[in-house]
Amino acid sequence: MLIWSAKGSRGAPSLRALPFLFLVAALLGMLPLLHSHGLQSDPVMASEPPHHYPAVISGNEPGDITAAPLGVSQEISPLPNHSSPGHAKNRKAFPVLGIDYTHVRIPFEISLWILLACLMKLGFHVIPSVSSIVPESCLLIVVGLLVGGLIKGVGESPPILRSDIFFLFLLPPIILDAGYFLPLRQFTENLGTILIFAVVGTLWNAFFLGGLMYAVCQISGTGLNDIGLLANLLFGSIISAVDPVAVLAVFEEIHINELLHILVFGESLLNDAVTVVLYHLFEEFANFEQVTVTDIILGFLSFFVVSLGGVFVGVIYGVIAAFTSRFTSHIRVIEPLFVFLYSYMAYLSAELFHLSGIMALIASGVVMRPYVEANISHKSHTTIKYFLKMWSSVSETLIFIFLGVSTVAGRHYWNWTFIISTLIFCLIARVLGVLGLTWFINKFRIVKLTPKDQFIIAYGGLRGAIAFSLGYLLDYEHFGMRDMFLTAIITVIFFTVFVQGMTIRPLVDLLAVKKKQETKRSINEEIHTQFLDHLLTGIEDICGHYGHHHWKDKLNRFNKKYVKKCLIAGERSKEPQLIAFYHKMEMKQAIELVESGGLGKIPSAISTVSMQNINPKALPVKRILPALSKDKEEEIRKILRNNLQKTRQRLRSYNRHTLVADPYEEAWNQMLLRRQKARQLEQKINNYLTVPAHKLDSPTMSRARIGSDPLAYEPKSDSGNLPIITVDPASPQSPESVDLVNEELKGTSCLPPSPEEDEEGLVMRVKDPSSPGTDDVFTPGAGDSPSNQRIMRCLSDPGPQPEPEEGEPFIPKGK
Repeated sequence: MLIWSAKGSRGAPSLRALPFLFLVAALLGMLPLLHSHGLQSDPVMASEPPHHYPAVISGNEPGDITAAPLGVSQEISPLPNHSSPGHAKNRKAFPVLGIDYTHVRIPFEISLWILLACLMKLGFHVIPSVSSIVPESCLLIVVGLLVGGLIKGVGESPPILRSDIFFLFLLPPIILDAGYFLPLRQFTENLGTILIFAVVGTLWNAFFLGGLMYAVCQISGTGLNDIGLLANLLFGSIISAVDPVAVLAVFEEIHINELLHILVFGESLLNDAVTVVLYHLFEEFANFEQVTVTDIILGFLSFFVVSLGGVFVGVIYGVIAAFTSRFTSHIRVIEPLFVFLYSYMAYLSAELFHLSGIMALIASGVVMRPYVEANISHKSHTTIKYFLKMWSSVSETLIFIFLGVSTVAGRHYWNWTFIISTLIFCLIARVLGVLGLTWFINKFRIVKLTPKDQFIIAYGGLRGAIAFSLGYLLDYEHFGMRDMFLTAIITVIFFTVFVQGMTIRPLVDLLAVKKKQETKRSINEEIHTQFLDHLLTGIEDICGHYGHHHWKDKLNRFNKKYVKKCLIAGERSKEPQLIAFYHKMEMKQAIELVESGGLGKIPSAISTVSMQNINPKALPVKRILPALSKDKEEEIRKILRNNLQKTRQRLRSYNRHTLVADPYEEAWNQMLLRRQKARQLEQKINNYLTVPAHKLDSPTMSRARIGSDPLAYEPKSDSGNLPIITVDPASPQSPESVDLVNEELKGTSCLPPSPEEDEEGLVMRVKDPSSPGTDDVFTPGAGDSPSNQRIMRCLSDPGPQPEPEEGEPFIPKGK
C-alpha cells in the first residue's frame, strides 16, 4: 500500500518518496537480522566476553570454551597423538564460507545505527516540504519511535539511551563544536545577561517548580503523598535546565538574530553547572537523615567549585594544546588530533572530579582556538572545522533517535495529576522567570530586550536528552517513583520539542522578529567596528569608568605582550601579521607563476589600461592569476580584524583620577600667552610701518617734476646723522610706543638741536632680533631702563594735552 501510494500518475515512483522507500527497505532488511540475532537492552555498552576464535580445548574442565564457525560440523576429533605412529588422523573440509556474527556484532550494529541516522538526516533535507514545517529533531524522534516499535514488534528488547553513553560519547562532540566556534564577541558583550538567566533563572525554575510540585503531592487522593520535598526539588532541578542540543537543533533552523540566539544558547551552556550542583546536592541530601545548616553552606560553595573548577581545567588543557601546536610544523597530519584529544581529556578530567564537563569543554575550545589556528596549517583548520561539524551532527541525530527508541523501550508510570501539573508549572515558571529577570536586566542594558525578545527567550526554553539522562541515573532505592519521573520528563521533552519547536518558526515570522544576517560583514564594517572599540576604550579611560571595553583592552595588551610570544610560533606572534601574510602570498604566487611558465604572459599595468581604453568590450578569455578563494578571503579578514593600528597604545593614557597638577603649568601658560601676544604685535607693527611704494615715474615725468620744484626733489646729502627711532616688535605695549634712544641722549645733553634736524624729520628702524636661545619677552634689552619705560608709557598715553600747532614740532625739544 505504501509503495503504491508513492508512485506517480503513470506508475513510476516519485523522486520525493524515494527516501521513504529507502527507509522502509532498510527497516525490512533489518527484520531478519533482529529476529535471528536480536538486540540486547543496550547493544552499545553491553559487556561482551572476550572473543575466542574457533578452537578446540582438550578436557572437560569448567570454564573451557569450545566454539566453531556456524555451518561447520560440530564433530571434532581429538588432537592427533604423534607418539602413537599407527593412529589414523581425521581431517575436516576447509571452510570456504562461514558466518560469525558475534565477532562483529557490536561495531556492526553501531555502524548500522549511524548509517540509519545519516539516511534519516539526508531524507529530511531532500524533501523541502517536510523540512519547512517539521523541525529535524521532531522527525528524528518519530523515526526513533518507529524503530523502537519495530524492534519491540519482533519480540526483542529495544536499546535504551544509557546515561554513561550519552554523557561520555554523544554529548562531548556537540559541546566542543559549540565552544570551539562560539561567537566570542557576542558572548562576552552579553555575558552578564547570560549568567543571570543561567544561574538565577535556573535556580528560580528549580525551586519554584519543586515547591509547587511538593504542594501538589500533599493533596489527598492523588496517590503522591509518599513523595517528599527533596525528591520534588531534585525533580525540579532536572527538568528546569534548558537543553543545548535541543536549542541548537531548533534555533539554527529558524535563523534567529545573533542576540536572541546567544542569549538562549549561552544560557543552555552555562546552566550545566547549576544543574549538576543541584542534582548532586539533593541526591546526597536524600541519603541524610537530617540536613544541617553546614550542609547547605557547603552545597552553596560547591556551585563555585564545580563551575570555576571546570573552567580552570578547560583553560589548562587549552593552553597545553596551544603550546603543543607550536611544534607541529613538520607533522601537519596530526594537528587536528591534538585539538580533539586535549578537549576530550579536559571533559573527562572534569567529570573525574565531579566538575562541570561542559564548562571545561567550552573553556578549552575558546582558549585554544586563536593560538591553534595561528600555528596549524589551513588544511588542518578545514579538517577540524568539518570533522567537528560532522561529529556533532551525527551525535545530535543519534541522541534524538535513541530518545524515541528509549521512549518505547522504557518502563513508564502515568499519573495524570503529576504529569499535567509538571507541564503547566514548567511553562509558568519559565515565563515568570524571563519577565522578572528581564525587567531587572533592562535597567543596566543599553540595548533593551523588547517584549518580542522576551517572548522568544521564554518560548525557546526547550528541554532535551540531558534531563532524560539525569532522570535515568536516579536510584530506585532512594527514589521509588523514578518511572513516573521519567514519564513526566519525556512528556515535557516531547511537548517542548514538538509543540514549541514546530510553532516557533511561524511565531517568529508573525512577530517580525529580526533574522540573522545572511551575508558577512564587509571589511569596511569590521574596520569601523574595531575603531569604535578603541574609541570607547579611550572614552572609558578618560571618564574613569572601567567597563568591559577597558578590561578587554587590558586583556588584549597582556595577551599580545606575553601570551602570544609563548604560544604562537614564528612571525605570527609579532604585530605586523598583515605584511608577513602579504609577502608570503606574493612569494607563493610568484613561485606558481614561474613553475607554470606564465611569467611572460602577465601584462603590465600600462598595457592593460591602454587595451581597456582601446577595446573596452573585449573580455579576457582566461584569467592568468587565480581568483582569491573563500578561505584566503576569510584569513585576510581575520588578519585585518586583529591587526588594525592601535594608536592609543602608543600614547599616554589619561584618566581624571590619575591627573597630577603641574606646579609650573600656570607659568608656562602665561609665557605662551605672552609669546603669542608678542607675535601678534609684531605682525601689527610690520603692517603699520609698511607703506606702499610709489610707482616709478618715467624719465620725462621725473625731469618735469624736478624742473617745477627743484628743492622738493633735491636729494639729502647728510642723511647719516638723522635721529633713529628703534622699534621693539616684542614689546607688549601699543604700536604707538617707540624707544627714543637718540632723543633721550639729546634731551640729556646741552647742545641745541641743529636746524637741519627739524627739516629732515625722523628715521625709524626696527630693533635687531634677539640671539638664538634667549627669550625676547623675558630678556631685557638695551632700552628697557626705567626712564625709557616712563617715556614709552607717556607716549602710549599722553593724557589731556592741547593739540600741537602747525608750526610746532611733533616731539618737543629737550632742555
